[in-house]
Amino acid sequence: MNVHFSSLSVDWATPQGLYDQLNKEFNFNCDPCPLGGVEYMNGLEMEWGTSTFCNPPYGKEISRWTSKAVEEANKGKTIVLLIPSRTDTKWFQNDIMKAKEIRFIKGRLKFGGSKTSAPFPSAIAIFN
Repeated sequence: MNVHFSSLSVDWATPQGLYDQLNKEFNFNCDPCPLGGVEYMNGLEMEWGTSTFCNPPYGKEISRWTSKAVEEANKGKTIVLLIPSRTDTKWFQNDIMKAKEIRFIKGRLKFGGSKTSAPFPSAIAIFN
């Protein structure tokens, strides 16, 4: 059971089909947290786009990303987060519950390149 609560990795590549489906709906113009990162990009310090997709690192820093999402949404932007469904955490209660919509994903996602499903459930939080 320890694998279900471990942080062996904080970076989980967004499944392409899920991203494509969300992009078709929201027409994203920003991803402040691309997998592999961009050396000069600091998504927590930059201004996010008017329609932003963010799959933040899932480790201890996730609350910084969820609070940034709320901050950017309060500017009138559409923010879509792919997050682990950890409803018992402070960041989920303080930030995600402010979302206009939360979509709980049925089953477990297979993140990019993985042969097995994630050891945790996922959700989509939509702020707008």
